[in-house]
Amino acid sequence: MSIPARPFVSYHLWSLVAPKKGQEQWHCQMRRGFIKAKQREPEVKALLAKATPPQRIGILAQKGVYEFHRHLHWLTQSDGVEKVAQLLKLSNFTFQVKQRVLKILQKYQKSPLLLNKCILQLTPGDEGFPKPIVIDKGNYRFRLYAAMDCVFIDSDNTLHILDFKTGKSAFDKRQALVYLLAARYLYPGKNAVASFYNLEVGQKSELITINSHELTSLEFELANVANKHQLDLQKYADQDSNFSQIFPPNPGNHCRFCPFNSICEFSALKPTKSYSAPIIRNS
Repeated sequence: MSIPARPFVSYHLWSLVAPKKGQEQWHCQMRRGFIKAKQREPEVKALLAKATPPQRIGILAQKGVYEFHRHLHWLTQSDGVEKVAQLLKLSNFTFQVKQRVLKILQKYQKSPLLLNKCILQLTPGDEGFPKPIVIDKGNYRFRLYAAMDCVFIDSDNTLHILDFKTGKSAFDKRQALVYLLAARYLYPGKNAVASFYNLEVGQKSELITINSHELTSLEFELANVANKHQLDLQKYADQDSNFSQIFPPNPGNHCRFCPFNSICEFSALKPTKSYSAPIIRNS
C-alpha cells in the first residue's frame, strides 16, 4: 500500500479523527479506516462510489445555486426553476431527491441570498479536490485541503466564506475554522468571516470569526491531526492485519447509518460478533 508523501488534513479528515463535542459516543475510528486506508479495496471503493440521497440533494442544491448565478435572468423568469432543473437532469433521480431539490430551487429563486453580492468564487459542488495549500513551518509541514462553496466580499469589504447545507444536520464550527485558516493563505491581509446557510430551510448561522493567535493554535492542532493520520496510515501499510487496532470500531445503533455496515465485521447489525476494545495502558 502506498501512503501520501506528506501529511494532509481537511475538515472531513478532522471530523473523522475527532468527533464534534457531544457526539463522542457515536464516533467510530474504523469508519476513517475504511474511507482513508481501505478506499482502493473493491468492496470499499464500490460503497464510496454510491452517493446517498442526502448527499445527492446537497450536491444538486449547490449546483442549482451555481446555475442560477451563471444564468442570472433565470432568477426572475417564471420558468427559471424548470430551466435549472433541466440542467441538473432532475428527472433522472428518485422522486424524493427530485421533489426536495425542486423545493430548494423554488425557495432560492424567491430569496436569492447571493444576488448583488461581489462573488469571488462559487463552485458547483462536484468539482473534486481543490488545490492543496502547503503549510510549512519550522516544526511541521502539511497540506491543507479546503473546498469552499462560496466566497464573496461584504459591503464593508470583509471576505465572507459561505458554506451551503441541506437537511437537518447541525452546523459544525470546525468546518468554518478550517476555511478561515485557508483564507489566511489564499487571501492574505483580508479580514475574513465564515458562515453556514441551509438552502432547504433558509437558516443562517452566526458569523464565525477567529483572531490571529487562535488561527496559529488551530494550525498547530491541524498539524497534529495530519501527523496522527499519517502515522496511522503508515502503521496500516506496515501491518494491514492490525486494521481494527489502528482504527478501532465503536459498534452501536449508529451502525445503521454507516455506509460500511454491510462489510464491517464489528457492525452492531451483526450481533453474533463480539468485540473488546484494546486496553491502552499508560507508560
